[in-house]
Order: sequence, then structure tokens, then C-alpha cells
Amino acid sequence: MLIYMNSLLKTAYFWGAFSEVVLAQERSTGKMYAVKCIPKKALRGKESSIENEIAVLRKIKHENIVALEDIYESPNHLYLIMQLVSGGELFDRIVERGFYTEQDASALIKQVLDAVNYLHSLGIVHRDLKPENLLYYNQDESKIMISDFGLSKMEGAANDIMSTACGTPGYVAPEVLAQKPYSKAVDCWSIGVISYILLCGYPPFYDENDSKLFEQILKADYEFDSPYWDDISDSAKDFISNLMLKNPEKRFTCDQALLHPWIAGDTALRKNIHESVSRQMKKNFAKAKWRQAFNATAVIRHMKRLQLGSSLGSSIDSTQHRNQNQTPAPIKSQSVDVSSISHKDYASQRGSGAKEKRCTRPSTVTTIITGSK
Repeated sequence: MLIYMNSLLKTAYFWGAFSEVVLAQERSTGKMYAVKCIPKKALRGKESSIENEIAVLRKIKHENIVALEDIYESPNHLYLIMQLVSGGELFDRIVERGFYTEQDASALIKQVLDAVNYLHSLGIVHRDLKPENLLYYNQDESKIMISDFGLSKMEGAANDIMSTACGTPGYVAPEVLAQKPYSKAVDCWSIGVISYILLCGYPPFYDENDSKLFEQILKADYEFDSPYWDDISDSAKDFISNLMLKNPEKRFTCDQALLHPWIAGDTALRKNIHESVSRQMKKNFAKAKWRQAFNATAVIRHMKRLQLGSSLGSSIDSTQHRNQNQTPAPIKSQSVDVSSISHKDYASQRGSGAKEKRCTRPSTVTTIITGSK
């Protein structure tokens, strides 16, 4: 496959944490591809991560998963030739539509479930499912594609237990934040969170204080708030509730979710909910807000300092004061190493207290990574 990445009339550049993605064309056919260009110097000490991503991508072939077409290597770069997906991001397409119903959301989630169920059948856990990683195949079709397998994990031997705290706060399962061993069920939780947002336009977990956001997730503390959920079917709420169970053993698997009436039956309503959902999406997931990165290490260090009574209040006030005086640049979600942080320290100092009023703010989208698995 001979491709060229220079002198293109339309060349698009996208930046990730360690790489850039450029639009490229195969000379013999004129077919377009997305090429992930990874500097080798950025991989030093992280070779296992890209090796894992490549191993996963080589193993999978599904109509709803972005395909790895080929791999090239130069003295200074590694090039992953990827299937070109040009339809844009999930939320952008929904906001642009004039008509949107529960049935549309159900059809979207069914595609995600089909793809993730396929991954699970191969022993692969994605570990970072979120709207940002769900793309439309092109501008004309409603086919959804799952991307970004940088945090994915292939299950190995029976004693190879996943315990790395990784993923994106707001979409990550309670057992991951608790730094407990976990399974494929973490992907099902994330699908539940995505389903929730698709039906109301805002995240189930949100707070101005990031440590309180984490606490909500750890407790699976979410609600179907009125009036936003008044016109949503009980079947949709039941579907989400079974995916967002705190206990992963009781949580729906992809197989079970695919059999639920909201997916397999006709219980998804046909009422147009576009106005309310798109309004909330534009409010809560504006690109300048939902892609902001935050210092995860600092947040969890703050969580460790939480104490009962006035010291809890002073910690929160301090954090809010810092936030008011800082305006982080809108960038892509990043990976942050928090391997030195112990969840036990936070749990032992966390007070129960009365439930406080939530603030309508999107869950922060920074990837957290600890450990080696």
C-alpha cells in the first residue's frame, strides 16, 4: 500500500496525547485513510501500550469498530493506517438533527452493544467507552463506529486480573475508581452512562467539586430528574438502571442488554425529544467545556485530604477558589499517572454528611491510568 501524506488538497490534522492523525490517500486506488503518526521517542517506556493497542486492533473485525488496515515503520515514527471515519462525533450529529426520539437512541445503543459484545466474546475489554470515542461512519449513514483502543485490555490467564484504575471520570465504573479488580462489566456501566446522556443531554454524575463527583460514582448516586425525564419511558429507565448497578455481578451483560425490550422490543418511544436533549447537550457538552483536562493527581490528592465537618468545607472552598482563578485550555482528554494515590486513604477519611445540591456541570473527561495492567 503506497500512500502519500503531503500536498493533499484537503489534509486534516488531529492531535492526541502522543500522536497526530493525518488524512492520507492510497496512490493506486485514490482511497482515503486516517494515519496515526506516533513518534518513537514518545513511546520510550510506553512500548507495551502501543503493542497492546496494535494486538487488539489486529484481532478485531467488526462493522461498528474502526479497522486497522496496515502498519508502517520508519526510523523515527510508527504509522498506523486506519479506516477513515468521516461522519463526525455522536453529540454533534444529534444536536444538528431536527428530529430525535428514544427509538433513535435505542438504535445507536444497539450498535454499541453489538460491537462491545463482539469484543467481549474475544476476551477484549475496551475500558474507555465514551461519546468522544463513538463516531459516525460518514455524513450519510447512521452507522456508529467505536474508536480508540489505547486503554483496551485482552483478558489472559485466569490469574491475570484487571485492576488498573483507567478510563474517563464520568464514564468509569465504581469498581475502577475503588481500585478493585474488575471485569468486562466496566464497559457495560459506561454504555449505561452514555445511554443516560442520550436521553436527557446531561451526565448522570456531576458536581463543581471533582472529589464529590468521584464520590457520586462510587455510590452509584444518580437520579432520573424531573422534568427532563418525565417524557422518557419506564422501559428506558429500567434499561439504564440495569446497566448502572453498583454491583458488577448484578449488572447487565451485553447479551442481557441486547435482549431488553428497549433494545429488542418496541418499548422505545417515538416522541420527538430533540429540543430538550439538544439544548442540554449544547449547555453541558460544549467542546470548550467537555474536553477540558484537569490535573487528576491534584484532585485525588485533594480527596485524600477530605475530613469531616469544617475541614471538608474548607477543602471544597479552596478547590473552588482555585478553579475560579484558572481557565484551562480546551484540549483532548489526557492520560495522567496517579499510581502513587491510594483510594483507601480517601475512603477512610470521607464523611457521609447530608446530600448537597448538585451543580449542572459535565463530568470531567480526563483519562486516569495507574499500575501496569
